[in-house]
Amino acid sequence: MLIIRPIDHNDLAALEQLAQSAAGSTTTLPDNRDYLSELISQTQLALHQPVERAGSESYHFVLQDTAADEIIGIAGIDASVGLRTPFYSYRIDEIVHASTELQIHNRIPALHLCQDYTGCTRLCTLFIRPDRRSPQTLHMLSRARMLFMAQQLHRFGRRTIAELQGMMDENGQSPFWECLGRHFFEMDFDRANYLTGINDKGFIADLMPHYPVYTTLLSEAARRALGQVRPDVEEVLDLLLDEGFRDRGYVDIFDAGPTVECRTDDMRSIYNTRSQACEISESASGNGQWWLVANEQWRDYRCLLLEGDKNGLQLTPPQARQLGLEAGAPMRLLAMDSADLGFV
Repeated sequence: MLIIRPIDHNDLAALEQLAQSAAGSTTTLPDNRDYLSELISQTQLALHQPVERAGSESYHFVLQDTAADEIIGIAGIDASVGLRTPFYSYRIDEIVHASTELQIHNRIPALHLCQDYTGCTRLCTLFIRPDRRSPQTLHMLSRARMLFMAQQLHRFGRRTIAELQGMMDENGQSPFWECLGRHFFEMDFDRANYLTGINDKGFIADLMPHYPVYTTLLSEAARRALGQVRPDVEEVLDLLLDEGFRDRGYVDIFDAGPTVECRTDDMRSIYNTRSQACEISESASGNGQWWLVANEQWRDYRCLLLEGDKNGLQLTPPQARQLGLEAGAPMRLLAMDSADLGFV
């Protein structure tokens, strides 16, 4: 059985293996034991402290195969970015150059370094072991975070964002970085990405150009990369667009991958979720309607993907035990599309 739960300190070794599997492809999952241990500590601290409004809390969850006793994926939420360290983006805006005498008006796209997303919640660190990645595991793990958020929305920002990894060429290089970033940082993209992942962001403010960068001065390959994602990230982008996220013209300062955003309470998995009392039956069965079901506990959050009928879901005793639920306890449900899960 696949179950999603908050990460704890017993998961450190498994988390290191995931980071090694990611091989730098996920910025917020660097292969750094100290950072990963701190990531776990921050999750446990956030789960055990009272919060009145979004702050610097961080929550991370693992996808566990209980039959094999393996951790096969991780996903996270940063409650509010930019509070402890600056959170930079490039905003793509047009700059108008006009000459009344010549009656010429030119609109030139330019990249503006900004911190417009300070205070927003961020979905991050979505990674599933390559041999276990599938539509089912991807949708389970990503959307389970949103059911968690739906329990206590006051802990999160009014807007939620997600940064997506940008385009790479056939040599595994970022055309945008090679054209722009390398000239200011004098280091490989992987090194800059790693330093950002472990929250060593001070060098960005010191070295990044703070004036607009005209896109017409970039190479053709770098311009094509603006707002584009790696092929392996397209499925994640589709999932987020289905959730209601939209591209507002912001890109990552290193690889120019898009940043998408959505009002937190408008995310489909939050807006469409519902709470009902837990029903337990030895004869519980399903007829093809799949549900993401979670308990409404905070520190002991658990989430499963189960089959029920279109009107709701009854749990078997083993399923109820996995979720830590007794009859009559509240549980949260989200109807899932079989096609999204790869079951059709």
